[in-house]
Amino acid sequence: MILNDFTQYALIAITTWLAGFILICTTKNKIINTIGNSIITSGITLLAYFIIVLWIQLERPPMRTLGETRLWYSLFLSLIGMIIYLRWKKRWYRLLSLVFLALFLFMGALFLYINIKIPDNFDKTLMPALQSIWFVPHVIVYIFAYNLLGLSMIVAIIGLYLYYFRNFEESVIKLADNLVYIGFAFLTFGLLFGALWAKTAWGHYWTWDPKETWAFITWLMYLIYIHYRHNKPQKVVTPLWTLSLAFFVLLIAWFGINYLPSAQNSVHVYGS
Repeated sequence: MILNDFTQYALIAITTWLAGFILICTTKNKIINTIGNSIITSGITLLAYFIIVLWIQLERPPMRTLGETRLWYSLFLSLIGMIIYLRWKKRWYRLLSLVFLALFLFMGALFLYINIKIPDNFDKTLMPALQSIWFVPHVIVYIFAYNLLGLSMIVAIIGLYLYYFRNFEESVIKLADNLVYIGFAFLTFGLLFGALWAKTAWGHYWTWDPKETWAFITWLMYLIYIHYRHNKPQKVVTPLWTLSLAFFVLLIAWFGINYLPSAQNSVHVYGS
């Protein structure tokens, strides 16, 4: 069964990402680049296959634990990194697009490595609160939003580096804007789906649970960025620093909250 083969799948995916990346960053030959792209894509496809089969064998969505959500993050990180690279490698800076791809493949591989070192038991049971039609859309849109907003943070750091040490490019802040707009939309849907889920599971749309509170703070941070950019489009330093801070808040909302004493009785700690 595929439940027992995670390590092999993870190592193969990581190996293909590394091999493909080495090929595309060591030469500009179109044929070799195409081969490298195909190798990376095959690793992403393999990981997607594992998640699909795991879903079937568990007879539930593999989104219950942090270990299971790390699988989705690895998938979306590698996929988004590849899309960004293919989209921007010609019309933007090839080196910068390679940096994005390297960072996202590295983070995706890191999540897989963590799951190898901390094996998940892949329990088939699903607590009653998770047996809701809102479970899958809530988790999926949040994972997608977190990946896009994580990329916006990387863009912000690069933008700050260019501003302080190189020549700043307007295209950097525009890319950050587009990533935040899309990510914020998914973040908003995540909040809404979560409220609907809470209503069906616990009878209340919102209870100011620690996880809910930090999720709302995260949403506000990105809303502040959007408003600042709208009102002062000529300013770049403050919004770039805001993006960097916003992602730190996002990390607290994602998994940091699980380690806070005030969250030990939270209804959201089931995923730890």
